[in-house]
Amino acid sequence: MDQMLPSPSFNIPSIGTPHHALEEEQMIAPQAQEAQQQNRSSNMYSFGGFTPQNMLSTGQTPNMLSTGQTPNMLSTGQTPNMLSIGQTPNMLSTGQTPQNMLGSTPHNLLATGTTPSLSTRTSEGHQGGPPVYAPVASPAPPTPAMQQSGTDIIPQLQNIVSTVNMCSKLDLKKIALHARNAEFNPKRFAAVIMRIREPRTTALIFSSGKMVCTGAKSEEDSRLAARKYARIVQKLGFQTKFKDFKIQNMVGSCDVKFPIRLEGLVLTHSQFSSYEPELFPGLIYRMVKPRIVLLIFVSGKVVLTGAKVRQEIYEAFDNIYPILKNFKKQ
Repeated sequence: MDQMLPSPSFNIPSIGTPHHALEEEQMIAPQAQEAQQQNRSSNMYSFGGFTPQNMLSTGQTPNMLSTGQTPNMLSTGQTPNMLSIGQTPNMLSTGQTPQNMLGSTPHNLLATGTTPSLSTRTSEGHQGGPPVYAPVASPAPPTPAMQQSGTDIIPQLQNIVSTVNMCSKLDLKKIALHARNAEFNPKRFAAVIMRIREPRTTALIFSSGKMVCTGAKSEEDSRLAARKYARIVQKLGFQTKFKDFKIQNMVGSCDVKFPIRLEGLVLTHSQFSSYEPELFPGLIYRMVKPRIVLLIFVSGKVVLTGAKVRQEIYEAFDNIYPILKNFKKQ
């Protein structure tokens, strides 16, 4: 018990002023130590017995920081307790902040748009600190693509009508008498009707030298058939030419494979369509662009006509298919 009691000659320090460790003494500048020695009694009791360590936790500015000298704990990279607990010290108002003393800080890095280097992040990871991740911008939304019909159905060409001028006056009776597979009835129709098997087509030959070729399934077959008809007429003794060949009409058809509510379609698109089931079982849809006429049947069959080129058939079907899907029978 005697060993535990202090000696009478030993001066017990007052509460709130513990002995400074060696490291803490080194942290305080000599001028600050002298000032603290002189004003210890007055300053200590005026603050209620707070020491520089307690002053840091309460937000008071210690003298060692007001002199502009960097504490050892900051130079060694250790964060003060007041910063770790989120309290803002008053030294920020004096302009002497840990950011200024440490140089580049995370706040400065964020303001300049730079991120810590890989070597810095690696060293921090070895020290045991949490990993630092640079902010990653979210990817931009994709540019919306053009609306497509969403189907693999391709209309098939069924008929091509073309015209050509042979530039010669023709004797239709002579052509009908001497040519094979030709018929001529002037009371019914004022043209010779001639047919060939390859390509399987029919020609209307007029006395003015004009000719209409129908029944071809492609543009090449239509031109080939027209040339064959012109050669047949030439072999009969007429001075024919092959001039101004032109495709006048193309007809295509396809099947959408689902039944269609024609009554709802004609009510919604009354400006472009007409439907008279007592006269014709199909709905007639007159498309403006491209200028195509479509015959739409309740079974899902579609006929497209009025095109000059093949692409107009495909474009018209791509436009009408989403509309037909909206009126699909359930």
